[in-house]
Amino acid sequence: MIEPSEYCRQIETYLCRKNEGHLIRIVGPVFEQVAGWAAQGVPLAVAFRGIDQYCERYYAKGPRRRPVRVEFCEADILDLFDAWRRAVGVAAADGDHPVEQKRDTLPAHLDRAIARLTALRAGGRAAALDARLDGAVRELDALQSTARHARGDARAALIERLAALDRELVDVVRSQIAGPRRDELMAEAEAEIAPFAARMSPGARDHAVEAAYQRLVRDDFGLPVLSFDAT
Repeated sequence: MIEPSEYCRQIETYLCRKNEGHLIRIVGPVFEQVAGWAAQGVPLAVAFRGIDQYCERYYAKGPRRRPVRVEFCEADILDLFDAWRRAVGVAAADGDHPVEQKRDTLPAHLDRAIARLTALRAGGRAAALDARLDGAVRELDALQSTARHARGDARAALIERLAALDRELVDVVRSQIAGPRRDELMAEAEAEIAPFAARMSPGARDHAVEAAYQRLVRDDFGLPVLSFDAT
């Protein structure tokens, strides 16, 4: 498990890049706050995504007036950590703070997914997968036209198709990862699960590592989550 000081140093470095070189030290009460994320087992990759998520909203409001402080990102980080735990099958430990989930509407979820897939195609990294991504965007566009008014069985079928499409795209991306990078991501997945492994059965641990690996593959490629949690 990463030491709290190193965890805070890496968060500090990442936030410095997001703030275009402006360094805000993580000290005092803020150090204790961030060290608390490390103690809970929040993977660095999840914390980074939470910072990204907060910054995206912050930048969307207009010209930036001041650097982002890490404590402002906590709600996003803990929300994503809760989603990560549910995805990999890690139960919350006694004493962990409950996270109030922020729920997207289905149309808003589709809007965001389409925007991220479109940006992914424009970035050039996905050249070998352009046709598959283009097909996914066109299908999401079609689903979007019915999502706002879909109810009952029609809505359930739409959500089921999103989950299937999500699995299809992740499988395509996984097939593109070369051996050395695959080994690196698997090692990172095992490190993410390590803080929780002692209270998991071997089968549950293997499942958690595989789920963590899949999420790292998604993040490495920049692939958005297409499946929608309707609960």
